[in-house]
Amino acid sequence: MIQMKTALLAGATGLVGGQLLQELLHHPEYGEVIAFVRRPLYVQHPKLKQVTVDYDNPASYADPIQTAHDIFCCLGTTIKTAGSQDAFRQVDYTYPLQLAQLALGSPNLQKFLIITALGSNPASKIFYNRVKGEVERDLQALALPSLHIFRPSLLLGDRQEFRLGERVGSVFSRALAFATPKKYRPIQALTVARAMLRVAQEGPSQGAHVYESDQLQTLGR
Repeated sequence: MIQMKTALLAGATGLVGGQLLQELLHHPEYGEVIAFVRRPLYVQHPKLKQVTVDYDNPASYADPIQTAHDIFCCLGTTIKTAGSQDAFRQVDYTYPLQLAQLALGSPNLQKFLIITALGSNPASKIFYNRVKGEVERDLQALALPSLHIFRPSLLLGDRQEFRLGERVGSVFSRALAFATPKKYRPIQALTVARAMLRVAQEGPSQGAHVYESDQLQTLGR
């Protein structure tokens, strides 16, 4: 008898996270999907277990992490939404790193999968890219059994919040797609979600691996 796995998803209300939640709930290899939420989701499914968490209190959500085989981190915000660079860093750097630190040493953990961004670089002069690069660097330093980093380009899909910069960028990127290298073309959130799920099932079980946006287009077909 095949033992089904448990998936844990942080960031289930985000653009990619919302798509990934549905993919996980309908995937036959997962018997349980734990969603870390701050407010209850309007989703009902026999596989779904919602856990209300306070990310500023890691001890409050340590136990569910120990039961997960695959941990998907889709946490992310914008400086405008967060309100400051410090608040942005808390969501995009501190919280993902805390999740990984709590998962480290778990007897069940198989893969830790996280979304960062195209252009992530800890030495970047751009604050957003620098923070994304720093979390990549420090996750790799933890030596997780199997770390998978996804760097999508501009994400396409229906957000719950309106982001003018992304909307404008999406229009121009679509119009110029024919002249844009594949790595930099916009990518559907669903494609990224499916790429993450595919890597969770088929990706290497050891080491750290980075997937650029053009690779995600292929993996998420």
